[in-house]
Amino acid sequence: MVTGGDFPWLNARVDPREGLAEVRPLFAEELRLLDGIDEDVESWERAYEAVRNVVTLRYPDGQEVPEFLLHIDDNEAWWRWSDEPFDEEDA
Repeated sequence: MVTGGDFPWLNARVDPREGLAEVRPLFAEELRLLDGIDEDVESWERAYEAVRNVVTLRYPDGQEVPEFLLHIDDNEAWWRWSDEPFDEEDA
């Protein structure tokens, strides 16, 4: 359930479902590395890629969101998305 936001981010309460326990360590590692992203962006990128390899964000109509950045910490989530895939060459 979306609880608020600060554009472009949305916030929500996490209601645990089957499979969440298995991916929580990936989110914990991603957040740990996010704290030091200025010193080691490559490690954070690898950690976030691990998250993206196992998590899908969907629009309310069920279609997959092309690009997103999602963080989960305990029972809180915050994310932003793009309707278009990111162009790796522009990054």
